[in-house]
Amino acid sequence: MPSSHSQFMWFFATYSLLFVFVRLRRPGNSFSDTAWRVASVTGILVSAFLVSYGRVYLQYHTSRQVFWGSVLGIVLAGSWFAVVTLVATPLFPAIASWPVSEYLMIRDLTLIPNVMWFEYTNTRVEARARQRKLVSMKSL
Repeated sequence: MPSSHSQFMWFFATYSLLFVFVRLRRPGNSFSDTAWRVASVTGILVSAFLVSYGRVYLQYHTSRQVFWGSVLGIVLAGSWFAVVTLVATPLFPAIASWPVSEYLMIRDLTLIPNVMWFEYTNTRVEARARQRKLVSMKSL
């Protein structure tokens, strides 16, 4: 029986690696952005290795069980990433326009490269507009 801990950790590590370096890739990345990506993925990969090693060290699994759990996690993560990227992502705009999606306020943010910056700037613009409106209402 493959190690489910190894399977989960290697699924998470592989999916994170693909997401960070494929999905979040944009032209003109700065050195600090690239360093952050490499550091975060390295930390996740080290964590996956440590969990896998710990399963053998604590004698909960054999090295063969941990190996096959890791392989299964890597294969499943690559497959799931491919399905999401190639099949589901093109459907996101249509899904976001469904009435139930609008009711639940589900948005398609796949085309926005930096969602945090987008949200920050939009919130500042809205706050300034409301502040100006409030000031103009007080002067009346």
